[in-house]
Amino acid sequence: MGHDNVMDGADHLLPLPSPGELVIQPLFPVALGQVQLRPDPLELAAQLQALLALRGGVCSNPDSGCAWTGDLNGVWQLQRHQLFAGLIAQLLDHARGYLLKLGFDLGQVALHIQRCWPVLSEPDQVVGRHHHPNAHLSAVYYLSGDGSGDCGCLRFWPQRQVNELVPGMAVGHGGPLQPTVWTGSFVDVPPRAGLLVLFPSCLDHAVLPNASADELRVSISLDLMLSAAASVQTPPEYLAPHPSQWQES
Repeated sequence: MGHDNVMDGADHLLPLPSPGELVIQPLFPVALGQVQLRPDPLELAAQLQALLALRGGVCSNPDSGCAWTGDLNGVWQLQRHQLFAGLIAQLLDHARGYLLKLGFDLGQVALHIQRCWPVLSEPDQVVGRHHHPNAHLSAVYYLSGDGSGDCGCLRFWPQRQVNELVPGMAVGHGGPLQPTVWTGSFVDVPPRAGLLVLFPSCLDHAVLPNASADELRVSISLDLMLSAAASVQTPPEYLAPHPSQWQES
């Protein structure tokens, strides 16, 4: 029995370094997915107008420095809006592709949309650091941005910075540990129209200030959840049964 476990781990053996050579290898990476789509200009313009109409006269959330987010303003099921149905279906296809690359058997799991909402950020507005504890996979699709990051990057933080060795050293402030690819405390993703970003929902993230004086930062967020497939009659304990098998008390 122990022999089988050793054999199962053979594919995970790290290569040995040459004598006298220091080799640093990345272990247990976070899977950040990115897909650059090519939105139709006319469809994109119609979607932008629709989101502005859904926002109405309210431009913040509610502090003037916070971007307007649909999930706090009753607009959290954008997937049911006819104008966005085709786009959301396309995004879900890429989400399933992301799961495949992670090693999921899509015949055993089902992917569900929990929430889908727009985020509109005026100049100087932000979205504070947070994560999504009630979801498994999160996605952001950009309807604006040129890739420069001027209108506010999406920033990610590691859950735990193990490479700093001494907890708290990676914060900098002139200390002995300088930021490197191994000890950097965050990663920024610049928005670009048509870019889809996929990431584990437990990952802390935020939106930096929109530094563009004349560009509205517009994105659509999705919270996705995994369950056992509907065809699985006895779902494993580590995976929620398909919602069709739930019973409200």
